[in-house]
Amino acid sequence: MFKIERYVNDDVENMTLREFLSQKWLLPRRFVHYLRIRENVKVDGVYVPMNFPVKSQQKISLVFDGDEFRTLTSNYIPDKSKKVPVIYEDENLLVVNKFSGIKSHPNNPLEKGTLMNYVAGYLENTESNPYMVHRLDKLTSGAMIIAKNPIVVPILTRLISMNKIKREYLAIVEGKFINDAGEINVPIGKDPEDKRKRKVNGIDALSALTYYKVIGRFKDKTLVSLKLKTGRTHQLRVHLAYIGHPIVGDVLYNKDYKDEPLMLHGYKQKLVLPFSMKEMDILAPTPNYFKKYLSMHK
Repeated sequence: MFKIERYVNDDVENMTLREFLSQKWLLPRRFVHYLRIRENVKVDGVYVPMNFPVKSQQKISLVFDGDEFRTLTSNYIPDKSKKVPVIYEDENLLVVNKFSGIKSHPNNPLEKGTLMNYVAGYLENTESNPYMVHRLDKLTSGAMIIAKNPIVVPILTRLISMNKIKREYLAIVEGKFINDAGEINVPIGKDPEDKRKRKVNGIDALSALTYYKVIGRFKDKTLVSLKLKTGRTHQLRVHLAYIGHPIVGDVLYNKDYKDEPLMLHGYKQKLVLPFSMKEMDILAPTPNYFKKYLSMHK
């Protein structure tokens, strides 16, 4: 059983309880349905119907039995062999600075050594468990959100799809950009010749939009800031390679690949907290190898 208690702190004039739960708290229709038929929603300690008008400062209490969730259990094997670099944490989620070279999650139930296993170890002996919200490529480092209960997973997923939660990356790329800023707007699909890879206008291509801004120009490299409008698999890596500026250290998309780390780091995230919808800027410290590489290419 899971329980949430929060106070209404928004302007909710002429808003029903159903509208508040759906539009303000972004609860899925499935959640609202079960809260209604089970009378598992209370306002100031009393059950009310979904057409009840809510007011600011009222206390909303929600109880979930568990079968409302697509993924109820979190079955990652706890692994305490690596310390998790936590950037932000509250009762509903945490943001960690994922390091390059580890997978975001295991591919089979018995696998260990992934970020989700390390977070499971970090949360062991607490009342929380890790739930996947979004992923970073194995070689990509940076800020990654992990839910601590199944209630907030669809809320966070919705905030990402609505582009309310925004992610920004730093990348060191080959060559020098002519323009100081711009966008890359070409669809990405599967590469028919390599199942590991994605390709511009590949199979089942979906729209993909990336914004870039030059931060610094070096001898034969460029440091760029990148913003995702969409979140396709390998989007940044594919887009930058497509315009002739593959990311340094990209074994899949950089034809001049050398044995060095992938220079792609999720350094900033505009986080939106579930229920309060408070916005926060989360910064993930840049890895030391980033700084060393740039100092070598001045």
